[in-house]
This record gives sequence, C-alpha cells and structure tokens, in this order.
Amino acid sequence: MTIGTNIPRLAANLRIDVLEPIKQRLIGKDEIIEVLGIALAAGENAFLLGPPGTGKSALVQELSARLSGRSFDYLLTRFTEPSELFGPFDLRRLKDGDLVTNTEGMLPEADFVFLDELLNANSAILNSLLLALNERIFRRGRQTVPLPMLLAVGASNRLPDDDALEALFDRFLLRVICNNVADDGLGDVLDAGWRREQSRVPESAMAVDDVRQLVAAIAHVDLAPVRPAYLELVRRLRAAGMPVSDRRAVRLQRVVAASAILSGRSKADVSDLWVIRYIWDTPAQTEMLNAHVAAVTEEFTRQSDNIPESQRHPLSDGEVGADPERLFEAIEKILAEPNHPAAGDQLTLLASRVQWVQEPVARDDLRAKISLARERISGVQS
Repeated sequence: MTIGTNIPRLAANLRIDVLEPIKQRLIGKDEIIEVLGIALAAGENAFLLGPPGTGKSALVQELSARLSGRSFDYLLTRFTEPSELFGPFDLRRLKDGDLVTNTEGMLPEADFVFLDELLNANSAILNSLLLALNERIFRRGRQTVPLPMLLAVGASNRLPDDDALEALFDRFLLRVICNNVADDGLGDVLDAGWRREQSRVPESAMAVDDVRQLVAAIAHVDLAPVRPAYLELVRRLRAAGMPVSDRRAVRLQRVVAASAILSGRSKADVSDLWVIRYIWDTPAQTEMLNAHVAAVTEEFTRQSDNIPESQRHPLSDGEVGADPERLFEAIEKILAEPNHPAAGDQLTLLASRVQWVQEPVARDDLRAKISLARERISGVQS
C-alpha cells in the first residue's frame, strides 16, 4: 500500500496551521514544538523535563486547542486514585453486580493527554497507566476498552528514581528538556506572553481525523533508504552503553518515518535520524547522542544522494544550524518555478528552517528572500 496523495497536504497543514502558530505564541520553544509534532504524527508519547513555570502545560494546551479532538490533563500526586484518571464505577451498573467504569470526559475518551508531574504516579494507577500508554487499551475488571489516544505528553521536574517509575518513563519514546528562555530572549517572551493573555484561545485548525490519517500513513513510509544507517547507529549507541532495547529500536522507526512525512516525503532519508537525539535517559547523554547521530548521518550521506533542502526537517542539522547557502539555493529554485503546485508548501518548510541559521545577517537576508518568493507565488496563483 502506498501513501495517499493527500498526505503531503495534511503534513503541510499540521506544520503551517498548527505548529508554526504555536511558535509565535510561545517564544523559545521551537525545538520542543517540533519534537511534539513528530510524536503526534507518529502516534507516540513525549516527555518534557523541566522546572515549574517553563510553559510545559501551555505547550500541550496550545497544541490540543488547534486540533479538533478531546483532551484530558491532570496533575498527578502520590495520592492520585484510578477514578481521577479513568473515571468512577458506574453506580447504576454496580447495583446489578457489573463493574463498569464511567469514562465520560476522562482519559479513556481523550485524543490528547497531558499528565503533569508524571513521576508522582503511585502503584494504584501504574498498571492501568502503563497499559494505556503502551497498548492504547484501558482494562478494569472484565472491561477492556480501546483508547482513541493519539498523543500522551508527560512532564516532570525530575527523573525516575525506582524501577516502577523507570517502566513508566520508558513508555515515553521521545524526551526533550524544557527550560526557561535565555536572558537575551526574555523581552520577546514577555511581549508574546502579554499578547497571549489578551487573545482568546485559538480555534481548531486541523481535524483530528486528518491527524489519524497522518498516523496511519507512517506504516507505509519506505524505510529502506535509511535502514543501513539506522542499524549502524543503534549498534554504535549500544556499544557506547546506551540501552536501546529491541522494542525501542522497532518503535523508533515510527518517529524516523514521521520526520519523513512532515518533511513532505514518502521515503525516509538519513537526515531523518535527527530524532534519535531525543531518546536520552538522562540529559547527560545528549552530547553522546548528538555525536553519534552526526557521525552516522555524515558518513551515510556521502554514500547517498542528497535530498533537496526543502525536504529536510528543520531540526535535521542539529546544533550546527541550517546551512544558509543551501537554503538560498532552494529558495532560488522556487523563485524559478513559482507556479509549481508544491511551491507554497516547500517555501513554508524552508521558512521554518531559516530560524535555525546562526548568522543574523544571513537569517535576515533569507527572510527577505522568502517574502519575495511568497509575493511571486501569490502573484502567479491569483
């Protein structure tokens, strides 16, 4: 089965109408937003590590508000009971001897779930939570219910400190650090925060059924072009002491495929391995992950054809930032063919990469070039 012709349009919709507007409202969170976008498209879970007040809940609220699904969020404590997450027993059915849970408005009916202070989870809720996060199933007594959950985000200001919580933490495939914005960006944070206080909650910009189509398309991405590089990367990480289990290695293929989908491709590329930088168990492992991902990406890129800059994910360049020369060349190609059906979507993808250019002058020049290209495209299509 091949990927439907509407998938590139839906991927562009997710980026243009959902992810990019959140970046304008939550300054300094671009990296986290991109990782959440990948987790959403892959149907996987993400974990945010950071102190209180760094916008973790706001990120998830902004994301779910732009998608037409049902959301559920809860602040866990050591005393949280199963009924607080999954719903109480239906008292009417209980009189007849049936143990049936009333899940209305609770986690089992949610498309998007946010669990704050995740690692406060206690043994009473742990088994049900593990099953829900991993298998997308809620089981209580004889009752077994499949869950519509597309994305679960957990947040905490600490890492797990016992085996039971390690098992819970393991259910979150991608992990990203959420800190306060650096001092030089504080002014922008204040301005954006004040505008956010004065604006209403954003309206839905994408149907949840469209997101489900993206998730379903993940299984049909061609992973063959990246398989040798991915195998080599997993082997190197294991040799370096990173415990990449077989189960995790299999599931990570989904986020690699999601990077391809959100970049407008039906085939994975070596550049999509950037997502492996976010599988750390502790932040201290990020340097090692970055080094191995960069080394394998460079080695295998030399052995294959480079894909166009417009088809690379914004985070694929890692810490070195986007290459301004390659971006300039890619925009020039769009200017040469402004009537191409995909010109607008390609330009949007390039615009999202410009923010990662490190040199301010080059970044401003590229933004001016993109504005010119947008005017050219609008003129052709009008």
